[in-house]
Amino acid sequence: MVFRNFTISYEIIKSLRNSKKSLQLNPNLGHQIRSISSLKVVWKKDRKLDEAIEQDKRYKLCARVVKEVLNEPGQVIPLRYLEKRRERLRLTFKAKTFVEMNPFLFEIYYDRIKPKSDLVQFVRPTTRLRAFLDEEQRIYAENEPLIVSKLCKLLMMAKDKVINADKLVHAKREFGFPNDFLVKLVRKYPNYFRLNGLPEEGQSFLELVDWNPEFAKSTIELRAEEETRKTGVRIRPNFDVKLPSGFFLRNEMREWTRDWLEQDYISPYEDVSHLDQASKEMEKRTVGVLHELLSLSLLKRVPVPILGKFCDEFRFSNAFSSVFTRHSGIFYLSLKGGIKTAVLREAYKDEQLIDRDPLLDIKDKFLRLLEEGWQERKDRLKKQREDVQKDREMLLAAKSEEPEERLCD
Repeated sequence: MVFRNFTISYEIIKSLRNSKKSLQLNPNLGHQIRSISSLKVVWKKDRKLDEAIEQDKRYKLCARVVKEVLNEPGQVIPLRYLEKRRERLRLTFKAKTFVEMNPFLFEIYYDRIKPKSDLVQFVRPTTRLRAFLDEEQRIYAENEPLIVSKLCKLLMMAKDKVINADKLVHAKREFGFPNDFLVKLVRKYPNYFRLNGLPEEGQSFLELVDWNPEFAKSTIELRAEEETRKTGVRIRPNFDVKLPSGFFLRNEMREWTRDWLEQDYISPYEDVSHLDQASKEMEKRTVGVLHELLSLSLLKRVPVPILGKFCDEFRFSNAFSSVFTRHSGIFYLSLKGGIKTAVLREAYKDEQLIDRDPLLDIKDKFLRLLEEGWQERKDRLKKQREDVQKDREMLLAAKSEEPEERLCD
């Protein structure tokens, strides 16, 4: 395995070099060695992975507006109300322009806000968008076992096997959960889930009822088992380190990284309540949990603020995000769009996902709907320009055929 670059301070390198000798002379220095998890690593931009995030910009904007309209009573909204929400929706142009640019999403019609008020423009979903929503429900139903396993895995990694329900709702899009996943799955799978607390006060918690050992294997462990079957040689579970080109790893840091990788892998599903939060073992476990969370996500990437909501449940420290730069061969921390996003490097080849989550079929179909609408609008505008040009040419031809008026002698 090849490692190419990290940078750390000279003082830390020196302390690592003399660690064994120092510990013999002064056992209290053990804490200093354990604080290796506080190392700072130089961040390097990865243009390919940033491009993967940039490609979703227009899709996310359209998805936000669709969600906004569908959450309205009757799934309709006055156009002027939508216009007032532009800033919150991060629309950089008028709401009417957005509707016109996406003809397969919404249509404009006239109605009254109140019985005796004047007619105003309303926005409602098109028949094509409603057909997509039906297809979305079909895909969710088809992949329900996958959704159940993901939710179980999240709870199995959590402290006390309990997660705040509101936090799960905030993260539902990242893992591909449907809007009604809490109500539907809790009722349908009482053998796995129990909802406790007061939902109306925002104090509800989802609890794991039964531990399924089939779910208690991480992506890394499953990969090691698969490689063992293929090769006939027992493969030890470990992280796949792929540093980007342009990184240079100093000898001292290469040794630290090698030693860290040689430590036993700690499954994110193991009980680690006995581990010191500042220990190297806890660092290994934290990286394992973050790796598993990203592996369970739809796009193998999650905004850091969303991951930060689960610090208590997954025993993350307040400075957990430094893990993403400290282990740059496993993760990439993107700053694209002004939001920190943690990306799993091994899941991408350049800007393309390698193994696609089956639930991404929903995104693919939504993108196809958008693209068909954009093409229809483009063709319509092109035809309008061609018609105007034809009318102009006919007018010029008619004028050229008119007889010239002769002046009287």
